[in-house]
Amino acid sequence: MKRVLFSADDFGLSLAVNEGIERAHRDGILSTASLMVAGKAAGDAVARARRLPDLRVGLHLVTIEGPAALPQAEIPALLDRDGSFPSDQMRLGLRYAFRPEARRQLAREIEAQFDAFAATGLRLDHANAHKHMHLHPTIGRMLVQTGLRHGLPALRVPSEPAGPLGEADTAASRALRLWTRLLRRQAQHAGLAVNDNCFGLAWSGHMTADRVRHLVPRLPDGFSEIYFHPASRRDRLLDRLMPTYEHQAELAALCDPDLPELLRRNGVVPVTWRDATARPPGSVAGMATLLAGR
Repeated sequence: MKRVLFSADDFGLSLAVNEGIERAHRDGILSTASLMVAGKAAGDAVARARRLPDLRVGLHLVTIEGPAALPQAEIPALLDRDGSFPSDQMRLGLRYAFRPEARRQLAREIEAQFDAFAATGLRLDHANAHKHMHLHPTIGRMLVQTGLRHGLPALRVPSEPAGPLGEADTAASRALRLWTRLLRRQAQHAGLAVNDNCFGLAWSGHMTADRVRHLVPRLPDGFSEIYFHPASRRDRLLDRLMPTYEHQAELAALCDPDLPELLRRNGVVPVTWRDATARPPGSVAGMATLLAGR
């Protein structure tokens, strides 16, 4: 059976993003959004989510290129002078792996982001990380540990097969798929639901209607997630952070009136995390190990 989840990242980043996500849910096929709890428009995003009871909302954990939940004075080893996470993925990865103080502060920040989500009163549907930083073993482990304490049911594994895209399977894409196995094992060992496949990496910011129409008939069996970055318009923040992304084209793809019939014709069932897969029972010993941080 082919099942697909249509999701959007960066909920709370800006009003334009929030407007795009609301429109994609009301007028399109979007079922799920991932919230940046410290984003400039997070309060607006939460208010919209409360008006949209069928929109499933999870945590979009930020540990790179974005705002933190804690003040700079509490996590100085993590943030730039402006109080934001820097954009240098390699430098951050090494810091998180080899600096004990940075890891201690990272654990507190991840806890704070889950606490901030809980404070919204929204039901925690899933989690993932900005720029997929949860592929870093330290962040992945902390996200799972903390998520378990907060009732986290599901986690995105960004494993994208090249075949359905119709593009060459490069050494880099093969290496990334191999690397995702560690995150998948961490999540499954903890009893979290995970997707089989994820689409949106190679075409990040460019998941246009034409590409969605190409992808749907080629989706593999199992549970696939396709994630988007919709927005109603350009704004200064999007221009600075994602200058090449086609936010409005991705919104149009989610609102494509022909998409529901295309899914039906190809035997693809739209789902959410809750009805896509039951939460596996998990190992009690495995959960205890993760919670103990060993």
